[in-house]
Amino acid sequence: MYILSPADVPSFRKKYSPIVIDARGGPDAYSRYVAQHLEGAQFVDLETQLSQKTQNPARGGRHPLPDLKTLSQLLGKLGITPGVHVLIYDDKAGANAAARFWWMLKTIGHKHIQVVSGGLDAMIKAGIPVTTVIPPGVSVDPYPIHTNELPVVDVSIVMDAVKNPDALVIDVREAYRYRGESEPIDLIAGHIPGAINVPFVTNLGSDGQFLPTEQLLEKYKDVIGSRDPQNVIVHCGSGVTACHTLLAMEEAGIPDAKLYVGSWSEWSRNDYPIATGENP
Repeated sequence: MYILSPADVPSFRKKYSPIVIDARGGPDAYSRYVAQHLEGAQFVDLETQLSQKTQNPARGGRHPLPDLKTLSQLLGKLGITPGVHVLIYDDKAGANAAARFWWMLKTIGHKHIQVVSGGLDAMIKAGIPVTTVIPPGVSVDPYPIHTNELPVVDVSIVMDAVKNPDALVIDVREAYRYRGESEPIDLIAGHIPGAINVPFVTNLGSDGQFLPTEQLLEKYKDVIGSRDPQNVIVHCGSGVTACHTLLAMEEAGIPDAKLYVGSWSEWSRNDYPIATGENP
């Protein structure tokens, strides 16, 4: 299981001595980390470390993945080796870079990864102390990655999937963005024709933490029906919050769905068809 309750964080740390990662995004991410973070947590920045941006988001979207060599070196600088436990949180209920980093580690075969349900706020509410002390570096050799590619899909595969009844494309953005009522980040409002909307926030309960596993299982069994999870593609605005849903599905025992990294930020910047309105 990959999702850890905030209340279980102290005992988990005592038992496993994990590498703790504070994963945040946004221009003020580091200052927020400096202001308060879990003791011993190292900072990882979504914008510069968990993404390898290009000048043209029309090719790969706003948060393209780093290449595997860059990822290998980053993990080494964080002290992450194949056998260690990694504990990840962010300040967006696990919906932002924590889930992205989890997905990146999982797809290269790392076994011991936990994402804190509810993130930093939930841990603070649980009485776990935070600090302003920046921990020393724990650099080791680059992480050995034994794969040449990650389980992602490109535009051509998405175009085929939305026409295939045995496949499913899930858009996890907020419903108003999917419907095309407004678009606060990308250039055009709307959604990929044929994609269905299952907002990532529906993975969470009223307390901002992940729903219990059995509820997630029931939810996503209803969503994907009899389809093979390998034929399910998940996307969002830029390939980050989609990982929140991939985490929820994995936790529910529905593995192997694919990530469309470019997501709406890539699709909407090209001359591809755009739909508006409710789920088909």
